[in-house]
Amino acid sequence: MSERRYRILSLDGGGVRGVITAVWLARLEDMVGRPLARCFDLIAGTSTGSILACGIAKGVPASEIVDMYLTRGREVFPGTARRLWSRLGRIWDEGLSMPKYDDSGLERVLKGVFGTTTFGALKVKPVLVTAYDTLNREARVLKNDRARYARLPVWQVCKASASAPTYFPAHVLRIGRARVPLIDGGVVANNPAACALAEAMRIQRERPPRRRVPLEGFVLASFGTGQSTRPIDAEAAREWGMAEWVVSGALIDVLFDGAGDAVDYIVRQVLPEECHFRFQTRLERAYDDMDDASATNLDALVAAAESHLMDEGGEARLQALAERIAP
Repeated sequence: MSERRYRILSLDGGGVRGVITAVWLARLEDMVGRPLARCFDLIAGTSTGSILACGIAKGVPASEIVDMYLTRGREVFPGTARRLWSRLGRIWDEGLSMPKYDDSGLERVLKGVFGTTTFGALKVKPVLVTAYDTLNREARVLKNDRARYARLPVWQVCKASASAPTYFPAHVLRIGRARVPLIDGGVVANNPAACALAEAMRIQRERPPRRRVPLEGFVLASFGTGQSTRPIDAEAAREWGMAEWVVSGALIDVLFDGAGDAVDYIVRQVLPEECHFRFQTRLERAYDDMDDASATNLDALVAAAESHLMDEGGEARLQALAERIAP
């Protein structure tokens, strides 16, 4: 194994389920004994993973990010009464087919975490955030080491990546002179590990040969937000039309989960086994809804994360990762 290392952190999307990743990152940070921003050369995130990615890259302790999910999740995803009241107030401007939530809570929480910090001011470079440009119908991978994105406010970059279709309205981001409507990066890469790996390979290719880190020197830490376990039986899969798939929330779940699994397969074929650390757990007791920010469900998600560490070998894997990424 080469002594030279290139350390990559990849963080999946998944709404409030991001608290699972945050718990694992807090434990990892305890193990290495220093901010994770000093332990990775490249960080990539999608949707809720973009908030985690930029928080880590800013130097926010992972334990504080856990608290953000637990104490402010309801601001982003309010309960039924507040949500219905909000919808009544938006009917005149937006019509009946409006997104499930307005984006005021998400914006408020993101501004509270990132303030006026710009994307280019983050301590890690590059940071990659995925989104989808609905105007030009193309994927966007925003990179904080590129001049066109460096001055963007971090909170806006994260809001764009987290604006999941049907849940939130698109976020209009000013890029240069253009006003670009962006939606959730999960429609591009809910698991951004392949984007991160491709970027890392490009960076190495552009370095002088003597400074390149070979694939055997890569360390890719990829964190999921919990695997959905609710079955869709044969009858439903055959009979559901658009309404049932959308109303049940299963359409987005299936698309995001399936695409994430495909990325994991690709990464496993490219990287040597000892270079790839994937953390994921099945959601047996917690709900897999991306927007259930009730105290009961958040506690269940934290319990699922801790159970993975204690009962599924996660602690040993985190320790092995900590030893590989320590500066």
